Amino acid sequence: MARRDLSGAVDFTVLGRMTGDDDAISEEVLGLFAQQAALWAPMLDVREDGWRDGVHTIRGAAAGIGAAALAEACAVAEAAEKAEAPPLLSRVRDALDTALADVAAWRHELMLRSLKG
Repeated sequence: MARRDLSGAVDFTVLGRMTGDDDAISEEVLGLFAQQAALWAPMLDVREDGWRDGVHTIRGAAAGIGAAALAEACAVAEAAEKAEAPPLLSRVRDALDTALADVAAWRHELMLRSLKG
C-alpha cells in the first residue's frame, strides 16, 4: 500500500502542518490514531454504554489528522439521540475504515521514504 492507494479520506496536509512535515512525528501520530481507533471502534454500538465517548474520541483524533469526513460523521452521531444513532454509527464505522486505509497507505509511504534515507 502506498500513496497511490489514498482515497482522499484524510487530508495529510493537515497532519503535515501539525507535525512540521516531520516524517517521524507523522508516523507517531498516525500510529496513535490507529491505536485509538482499535480501542474505541468496538464501542461504536448503542448497546455499549460508552458509545458517545467512543465517537467523541474518534472525532477529535480524526480532526487532528485531517480526516474531516470522519470527524463530521462523528459529530452528527455524537449529537444524535440513542434511537437515531445506529445508522449514524454505521456511517462512522464506514468512514473510520476508509480513513484507516488511507492512514495505512500513508504510513507505508513514510516507511518507504525512511528506507530511501
